[in-house]
Amino acid sequence: MTAFPSRRMGVARRSTERAGASPRSIKPGLAYVVLVSAILCPSGFAQNNVVSLGTAKTVTAKIGETAAVPLSIKVTPGYHVNSNTPADPLFIPLRLTWNPGPLETVEIVFPEPQIEKYGFSEKPLSVFSGDFKIVTKFKVASSAVPGVGVLTGTLHYQACNDKMCLIPKTVEVTLPIEIVK
Repeated sequence: MTAFPSRRMGVARRSTERAGASPRSIKPGLAYVVLVSAILCPSGFAQNNVVSLGTAKTVTAKIGETAAVPLSIKVTPGYHVNSNTPADPLFIPLRLTWNPGPLETVEIVFPEPQIEKYGFSEKPLSVFSGDFKIVTKFKVASSAVPGVGVLTGTLHYQACNDKMCLIPKTVEVTLPIEIVK
């Protein structure tokens, strides 16, 4: 009778072996796959560093007046982002949007895009690379209350190099403001 319980344990052990591994060995295996992927394909893990935003200076504006505010953007060498007017409607455009607040968006002015030819596309692409600025023209709302605050928005883009595109990304943009009379 004592042989029966040990046989059941043996069956349970064999079924675990058939499943591939014990639960303890799965976690180190997964960590190994992630580590090897990061070493062999570091660009897939480096998207956070491909596009960076400059530090915004405080915008001081009077109620009822307008202000032109530049947003500095830097794209890592070897990468580009599609312009706000991509050559192909399937490509993800660069978009800057601002949330409602004491500054009302009048116009967003993008720089002149670069027209570049890449091996993966039959026609040239409309892109931005390197350092560039997007200028937003704001009007201070007549209902704005004097004081300091922060205007927030988002920048949506997809960074690519000449071989692949990274996952599209949306980052928060913050703009310190001071409204004066």
